[in-house]
Amino acid sequence: MARPILLLLLLLALLSGSATGRPARSTILGRIRGEKLSRLHFFWHDIFSGPRPTVVTIASGASTNSSATLFGLVNVIDDPLTVGPKPTSRLVGRAQGFYASASQESLGFLVAMNLAFVEGKYNGSTLTILGRNQVLTRVREMPILGGTKAFRYARGYVQARTRSLDLKTRDTVVEYNCYVLHY
Repeated sequence: MARPILLLLLLLALLSGSATGRPARSTILGRIRGEKLSRLHFFWHDIFSGPRPTVVTIASGASTNSSATLFGLVNVIDDPLTVGPKPTSRLVGRAQGFYASASQESLGFLVAMNLAFVEGKYNGSTLTILGRNQVLTRVREMPILGGTKAFRYARGYVQARTRSLDLKTRDTVVEYNCYVLHY
């Protein structure tokens, strides 16, 4: 009885290529071949000022305002993503989620957001980012944990660079370069 099962397993291994030293053609999660690397470039606009701010503070601790790192601050965002650094540039998506000051030692935010694309071949697709953003570092890196539609099974990282910050309004423009592996 064990012999037919062993033969079946051996046959499946040969068909997948794993017993021959060749890469397997597929896995339970999807194809091994056919995965592609996409690079996306856009600008994230965190707008506190004006009649329609895209970021709202929803929580802060008792000592947040006296903290050099704003520890305990939580902001919810629905920020535009554009092709250029000007807010009037063509809209390609929205960053929706939150960021929270989670460090007492440095200005570091926990970022949890979806990048929801609204045009082109990625229209209706999303990427999910969850990670640490050390905002005073010139180039920050955060992981891409997944996505939807064109970005199913996505993984990768984003590099973020602050391009402008208005200290009076706190409006900020950040350049994003995304490197995404997906099918």
